[in-house]
Amino acid sequence: MKRIVRTKNDARAARVRAKVRGGDRPRLTVFRSNMHIWAQIVDDAKGTTIAAAGDQGLKGTKTERATAVGVALAALALDKKIKAVVFDRGSYRFHGRVKALAEAARKGGLAF
Repeated sequence: MKRIVRTKNDARAARVRAKVRGGDRPRLTVFRSNMHIWAQIVDDAKGTTIAAAGDQGLKGTKTERATAVGVALAALALDKKIKAVVFDRGSYRFHGRVKALAEAARKGGLAF
């Protein structure tokens, strides 16, 4: 029998997603690399991406770019009449760039 090897990051991501999936609100999910950050709003019921934003082409520090992504994503969501989402941080801890993106999205008008 094969044994499934899960890293700490995989376990953390699975734990977070188990809590936020399947609700009636869309999910705001974050992907962070060493250089960039992307965020998207996903409708799990339909399996579609509603809005997405990334920091390509933006200038400034990584935290400043993450803040700009949060503001841009909130504006896109409000244009599509989405006001409430659940925040899926994935395997990332809620600090630094992930926190900056979330706080900027809240200030932009999203509720989560």
